[in-house]
Amino acid sequence: MNLRDRVALNIQELRRARGLSQEELAHRAEVSRGHMGKVENAKFAASLDLLEHIAKALNVNPEELFTKR
Repeated sequence: MNLRDRVALNIQELRRARGLSQEELAHRAEVSRGHMGKVENAKFAASLDLLEHIAKALNVNPEELFTKR
């Protein structure tokens, strides 16, 4: 599994564990729902800045987005 796929799956898992919709996470991370969908489906390589916003929206350390689960 490449890093983009790992990050995408981790974001999905963390979002679902918190009971957030993709739209709500996108709102909290200040991006469009469509953009968030592309990140979660590994169709788009998120910038480090965006990953920091997503981690903050999920209330996790950014490192958790890269952790093998």
